[in-house]
Amino acid sequence: MTWADIAATTLENEHVRLRPVGEADRAPLHDLAMDPEIWDYFVTRIDTEAEFDAFFDAALSDRAAGVRVAYCVTDKAKGLTAGSMSFGNLAERDGRLEIGWSWLGTEFQGRGINRWAKFLMLEHAFERMGAERVEFKTDRLNVKALRALKKIGATEEGTLRSFNPMPGGRRRDAVFFSVVRGEWPSVRDHLLGVTGGSA
Repeated sequence: MTWADIAATTLENEHVRLRPVGEADRAPLHDLAMDPEIWDYFVTRIDTEAEFDAFFDAALSDRAAGVRVAYCVTDKAKGLTAGSMSFGNLAERDGRLEIGWSWLGTEFQGRGINRWAKFLMLEHAFERMGAERVEFKTDRLNVKALRALKKIGATEEGTLRSFNPMPGGRRRDAVFFSVVRGEWPSVRDHLLGVTGGSA
């Protein structure tokens, strides 16, 4: 089985459920995604129905092509769809993948959902997929995302300047973070042991 096959399964704990995105998720994700604040630092901007459909359809086609697995994230406390995250850039031969394409509806931010979702994805990557390196990247201007990545225990590696174009015309400086296999046990314990605050 390929990494894409192994990733295409439900990940769950008492806090969140991550299920591979399917057509039934289009409507609940749409309702969250039409909030423009979500996309301030995203490489894609969603302002119209057509832009959302293109974004959602890309998640389905990427999964069919085996290049990305997007999840629909459910907040189990509320029983509601909270947003989406993905495994992508699946460099299986090199033992490397990325966790990204992450967004949550504004009402679900700051409630620990990001932390628990990232925990499940890191656990799956290292303990079932056999990854050696999991990487993340975000916009240098996205202070909230930078803080959240540090909070889950990822190591900041550096900034690739003028990495890619952004909606509106500016070019993004991309900050890379990672967790490598040898660090996973301590990162796992850190995530399981966090009692104060939320990401």
